[in-house]
Amino acid sequence: MPKQKKAPKWYPTEDGPKSLTKTIKKTQKPTKLRSSIVPGTVLILLAGRFKGKRVVFLKQLESGLLLVTGPFKINGVPLRRVNQAYVIATSTKIDVTDVDTSGISDVPDQKTKRHFFSRVVAEAKEENDGEFVAPESKKSGLTEERKAMQAKVDATVTAAVEKTPMMKDYLKSRFSLEKGQYPHLMKF
Repeated sequence: MPKQKKAPKWYPTEDGPKSLTKTIKKTQKPTKLRSSIVPGTVLILLAGRFKGKRVVFLKQLESGLLLVTGPFKINGVPLRRVNQAYVIATSTKIDVTDVDTSGISDVPDQKTKRHFFSRVVAEAKEENDGEFVAPESKKSGLTEERKAMQAKVDATVTAAVEKTPMMKDYLKSRFSLEKGQYPHLMKF
């Protein structure tokens, strides 16, 4: 019987010299838009604060997210970014060719490092021990640019909604399911 080699008591922490091959970074491909989603399509939101609301799709942003609006005056949904995995596309369409969404982007600006959907951050308050009333400080919230764009987009989308009878009521109504209704068996 041949003598077997005994296992070593110590193993090296490295497995030997590593080859210095270059790692190639993969470039991010733009997200492919579903064929059922075209500008003007009425979508049903499935998740988030506005779940069950019907919204109008405007365009696909550079990040691959969808830009949608309620319009805010009709059903309270502002300009929002939504992942297409969280929407149901309906067969209802609205003409949104007149809507100007050129100023809306979710890529940060080079100078300010902010994008259209960035929020204004409130300034930190200084503590004053002797005063009971706090001085007025800058509130966080929406920028004036965003409010102006919301009003501009809503005006054109609302005009398009008014042209179709019952469309305003359709966008106001929430989507819900009753017992025994299955969304995968429905035709939207």
